[in-house]
Amino acid sequence: MKALELINSIPVIWRTIFLLVCSNCFMTFAWYAHLKNMSGKPWFIAALLSWGVALFEYLLQVPANRMGYGALTLPQLKILQEVISLSVFVPFSLLYMKQGLKLDFLWAALCLCGAVYFMFRHP
Repeated sequence: MKALELINSIPVIWRTIFLLVCSNCFMTFAWYAHLKNMSGKPWFIAALLSWGVALFEYLLQVPANRMGYGALTLPQLKILQEVISLSVFVPFSLLYMKQGLKLDFLWAALCLCGAVYFMFRHP
């Protein structure tokens, strides 16, 4: 019971963010990890395994969106999800896929900051 009380004491937006971050970790692996790990396998095998991973994404994404929708507008929820998605993707790209760091990541982040500003500036 205390754990539930503790969870409920956390503001809805932070619970939503946490679930979206976890969801996007699964999503990123479902969408891109097969490019590294299964490049020699037929595409439909990669698709089936990706769907299996994506199930966990949806098990987190759907409750996150349902929870966050009352505290945030739909456009705010979408922009938040996009920022989280790219925030998860960049470390995945660098650390897991061994892609190079580019200045374009900074410019993309600045554009996202602008999107967040415009979406959240009005209550």
